[in-house]
Amino acid sequence: MMKFRRPRGLRLPILMYHSISHDRETGHPYYWINTSPALFAQHMQYLADHNYQVISLSHAVEMIRGFSPTTKHQPLNTKAVVLTFDDGYADFYTDAFPVLRRHGFTATVFLPTDYIGNGRPTLRGKAHLTWDRVRELSAAGITFGSHTCSHPQLHDLGPEEITRELSTSKQTIESQLNVSAGQPRGVDSFCYPYKFPEHDIQFVSTLSKVLRSVGYDCCLSTRIGTTHSADDLFALRRVPINSADDQALFAAKLSGAYDCMATLQALSKKARSAGKTRTR
Repeated sequence: MMKFRRPRGLRLPILMYHSISHDRETGHPYYWINTSPALFAQHMQYLADHNYQVISLSHAVEMIRGFSPTTKHQPLNTKAVVLTFDDGYADFYTDAFPVLRRHGFTATVFLPTDYIGNGRPTLRGKAHLTWDRVRELSAAGITFGSHTCSHPQLHDLGPEEITRELSTSKQTIESQLNVSAGQPRGVDSFCYPYKFPEHDIQFVSTLSKVLRSVGYDCCLSTRIGTTHSADDLFALRRVPINSADDQALFAAKLSGAYDCMATLQALSKKARSAGKTRTR
């Protein structure tokens, strides 16, 4: 029987949440974005009960780079985990943050800035955070990253449009938080919307160059798996979490048992990409 071999070195799960809500979903759980508030509370209690250290995304980037003086002497099996939330939904403030605050956990929320606090149409019909709440959360220790301005599929855009989405969103968040670029609390993380096109090597290379030039330190993707110390900081993997993750599955994902799904995900994307090419 073929065994899934995990690479040696630092292994760090970056959990990917979206909406913390009771909204019900249909279809395969792989595509769900909602996690019920009760289940989310159970997930956070599991982390606390099993002595996981919830660290900031910036701390994780330092660990991956190997430059952090606070982590370079720690054993590689340190139980660290990063919490991320895509799309900037309002329920992060009402249903996720109170639980995080109770445990003393931090998190990074990725904002599609066109949808934040201005009454424009919403993603999936859900309400989004206001800038007042973003500032309140920031003051309480929550960090914010960019999720573009309009949440497009960047792979379908031209270079100028991609640069605008990346730079304008970063500038908007920093302006709303009264932070100048380059300061310690500047926006240095980006989250790619929709599926990440890792099969298009040229696009990924170009995206990485644009991200670096705009001033980002990392890019998180929807690629499945726990992050490894040898991974590309501009195509980081994450572990998707939703209402289908009971305690057993949640624990398995934390342990890396779900990482084998990365191969199936990559093969599926490659097959779909090849199919589109043949039909053109």
